[in-house]
Amino acid sequence: MIAFAVLIFLFLGSVEGFSTNSRTCTYDKTKMCKPALATAIASTLSFLLGAFTSVFSGYFGMKIATYANARTTLEARKGVGKAFIVAFRSGAVMGFLLAASGLLVLWATINVFKLYYHDDWEGLFEAITGYGLGGSSMALFGRVGGGIYTKAADVGADLVGKVERNIPEDDPRNPAVIADNVGDNVGDIAGMGSDLFGSYAESSCAALVVASISSFGVNHDFTAMLYPLLVSSVGILVCLMTTLFATDFFEIKVVDQIEPALKRQLVISTAFMTVGIALISWLALPSSFTIFHFGTQKVVKSWQLFLCVGVGLWAGLIIGFVTEYYTSNAYSPVQDVADSCRTGAATNVIFGLALGYKSVIIPIFAIAVAIFVSFSFAAMYGIAVAALGMLSTIATGLAIDAYGPISDNAGGIAEMAGMSHRIRERTDALDAAGNTTAAIGKGFAIGSAALVSLALFGAFVSRATITTVDVLTPKVFIGLIVGAMLPYWFSAMTMKSVGSAALKMVEEVRRQFNNIPGIMEGTAKPDYATCVKISTDASIKEMIPPGALVMLTPLIVGIFFGVETLAGVLAGSLVSGVQVAISASNTGGAWDNAKKYIEAGASEHARTLGPKGSDPHKAAVIGDTIGDPLKDTSGPSLNILIKLMAVESLVFAPFFATHGGLLFKIFK
Repeated sequence: MIAFAVLIFLFLGSVEGFSTNSRTCTYDKTKMCKPALATAIASTLSFLLGAFTSVFSGYFGMKIATYANARTTLEARKGVGKAFIVAFRSGAVMGFLLAASGLLVLWATINVFKLYYHDDWEGLFEAITGYGLGGSSMALFGRVGGGIYTKAADVGADLVGKVERNIPEDDPRNPAVIADNVGDNVGDIAGMGSDLFGSYAESSCAALVVASISSFGVNHDFTAMLYPLLVSSVGILVCLMTTLFATDFFEIKVVDQIEPALKRQLVISTAFMTVGIALISWLALPSSFTIFHFGTQKVVKSWQLFLCVGVGLWAGLIIGFVTEYYTSNAYSPVQDVADSCRTGAATNVIFGLALGYKSVIIPIFAIAVAIFVSFSFAAMYGIAVAALGMLSTIATGLAIDAYGPISDNAGGIAEMAGMSHRIRERTDALDAAGNTTAAIGKGFAIGSAALVSLALFGAFVSRATITTVDVLTPKVFIGLIVGAMLPYWFSAMTMKSVGSAALKMVEEVRRQFNNIPGIMEGTAKPDYATCVKISTDASIKEMIPPGALVMLTPLIVGIFFGVETLAGVLAGSLVSGVQVAISASNTGGAWDNAKKYIEAGASEHARTLGPKGSDPHKAAVIGDTIGDPLKDTSGPSLNILIKLMAVESLVFAPFFATHGGLLFKIFK
């Protein structure tokens, strides 16, 4: 973090040779703006603030989750309804903490910087972009490191414990079981939280940068300027009302009510939010205003901006429900995957891959419609606020998402504490609903990342003063094709990292089972600490190469090939990254729930495939093990790849525009 902060200061300070003199503004040549050195200092500060807020929210999210999981287990003694309320409320605490701290720090930063910048809004909001970069760069390590940690432990625990030794999940005799439970918090709580915080910070920054050079900025209308933050504020109030529907207005009495209650949260928050956005658009915006559109000013009406936010909000809901259809074992796609286990692991893998590829279709159409509508009405600003619309119910989304790992760990605690079988059944029912909603959360994160990175791409193109990105020029085309390759390179790195860490874990677990007498009988304790150390060391060491790939690519391309090639790289990585991320997440989710479908044996069809330990069940466990790194490491990490490269390019745009393209300058 410190090293990158120094880079930001040096690169942006050198744009004007560390001069302290005022300079002519980029967009309004009649005015003088604050020196580039001031922007360099302010950008570095906002980067550090964004990074700190991201780390803070991840840390407290994990603290809340670890307090909550034991309480959920204890409440499960009284019934499934009581356990649900504890798990859901603790997830909600994390959701509100993250949304509120992100908003508060951003608002405070803008107001403090305003004391220095006064009426130079162009410089002020350019400096704020560092906040998004800080949030996302920490999210990269949370997501990639957390994903490697959790999956190394999970794969090791499953392969030796379940398949080879035939002992239950979370059995205390399994040496990898503690590392597996810790991993749920590291990957799903800290990783998911910092990922969505990054999206939220970046979409706000992209919207503010574009608005600062439109009529809001020129007329110094501060209320309208902060429209993106007002949308997020209303989102927090809406989510607060929505949580009452899960915990206070309706009581959960039976297991079958859990999943509908969680899904109802999404629908209620989206419906309330639509009304909230209409009110904010009517109160905060002038009836007509202009938005900067690649060198010209486009006239926009306030109702058109309301539609931009609304289309993003509802596209998010569609992506969520499509994800659920493809990953929940209540529907035919996952049941077909489970059925394919009859003939072994190979057919299970083939069916799972086909399902993942097919699940990309409707989310991409939803994103395409959202982009078309929002761009037609309000150019790049429209896309930025559509992304904010999708993220406006972030507190509810995170509550539902954090609920999953909390319930999962509650089950682990029940198993390890030797509590009754009835309690384990209740926590498993909570966990099964959490699995589906976790897939919905990942769908949201990927969909919002697509819109966010497009908005950042637009802000970058405006800031780097490129009027058109022509695909037919070789400069841009080589960028496109290299950019499209990056998600594959990144996925290869993360998958291999999980594979090599899991290999060490499997060897250690086997060694302990073979060399420590009395583990299987329960008379000797396994060495949990060694397994935790393997996961910790692997995640810290293995996250450096993928992290470096994402952080260094924009810098290398911008310095040596210039802004046009970089624009191509950003477009290419966005287009291929979204597809790979959705298919990877949904394939992994489907394999996981196909295994749970066979294990639960809730229907006549499921009972013909079971029980645990049967050949179809073993084939399902293999599919689930392959899917683990796809759904929890590679897939979710890709949305950070596309966002982080775009926001980094935006922050360094002044430097690339001034000094970039060295190779093309040499060979002219």
